[in-house]
Amino acid sequence: MSTSRTVDRAFETALYDTADDALDTAASLLAADPAADAELAARGAEFVAAAWRRGWQPADLVRVVRRELGPGHVRSVAALIRAQAPHDRPRGPRWAAQLDALPDGAAPPRTDRFSHAGAVLALYRLLLRLPALEPLVAGETGEEAGGGREGRPESRALARIRALLAKAEATGYPQEAEALSAKAQELMARHSVDEALLSAHAPSPDAPGACRIGVDPPYEQAKAVLLDAVADANHCRAVWNEPLGFSTVVGFEADLEAVELLYTSLLVQAEAAMTKAEAAQRAGGRGRTKTFRQSFLAAYAHRAGTRLRAAAEAATADSGSAADVDLLPVLASREVAVTERLERMFPETTTTRLRGVSDAAGWTEGTRAADHARVGRHRPLT
Repeated sequence: MSTSRTVDRAFETALYDTADDALDTAASLLAADPAADAELAARGAEFVAAAWRRGWQPADLVRVVRRELGPGHVRSVAALIRAQAPHDRPRGPRWAAQLDALPDGAAPPRTDRFSHAGAVLALYRLLLRLPALEPLVAGETGEEAGGGREGRPESRALARIRALLAKAEATGYPQEAEALSAKAQELMARHSVDEALLSAHAPSPDAPGACRIGVDPPYEQAKAVLLDAVADANHCRAVWNEPLGFSTVVGFEADLEAVELLYTSLLVQAEAAMTKAEAAQRAGGRGRTKTFRQSFLAAYAHRAGTRLRAAAEAATADSGSAADVDLLPVLASREVAVTERLERMFPETTTTRLRGVSDAAGWTEGTRAADHARVGRHRPLT
């Protein structure tokens, strides 16, 4: 029997059947044919290319493999993505950044041929069954959705924002973190207004795009609420995909970059503050609890959203008074464009109620932490 036929038989046995014994049977077939390794690798590249056509991106694949399988499978999928990259067309700076951020793609340690074949088949079974995702670039298929503008360098404003947020995450003093985060959001507001005015006067105004941001366990609901608040604060909209562990954020490119930066920073600050609050609780004789953490993060997200809303209105008003044109029509047209893009991508959405918020101490401490992490601007999420 040819090696290609051996791989075909193994795939027919394992990839279309969820039973563990089917996976073992197929792994035995592959383990008996040492020449199957090269054919397996080639088939893996085909699975990755098919995932791109269904709207997935490198970070999405790594996220779902880490969520569903394990570290060895993550290294394997990273190696497959790197092997496929030279055969892909250029897909923009956001895609390139995801390739640069791939985890170590070195092959996982080999134990025996049977175990290796079983791990490869488990990965390929997952890749085969991935659903189609919404294209992130308007008017394009999943194969074409790269995200971002080709060759777009990071602006000086975003570099300053990144540096301020890094300092806010590193400091051990809440008041300093508050001041640094507030300054970062002020720069975000000004940068967003500048981008809006430049686009409004350009011969071909920008159109809104989209990106996916991971919302990882545990306490995914509270984290998704926080991301909603940050997205709306920066003239974007977010839709959470709970089963696949990410939110899709729709907005203009500069605002999407701001959302990624600010959400990551606030999450780092929230988790650091939660660790300190838990230490204080333990010192008072109370053990760490899951409900404390859930309530802490829910309160943090709620309070951060409230403060973002107030700061957003003030920052936009200040920018408008300093400009020579009325900002309201410009911002309103961009908001309409973002809403229309969101509705085309997600014609049907549902709302969910935040669960597990029952710890009064956690809520109090989370609210206090959000006050210290005060940042920018927010408009109500529809």
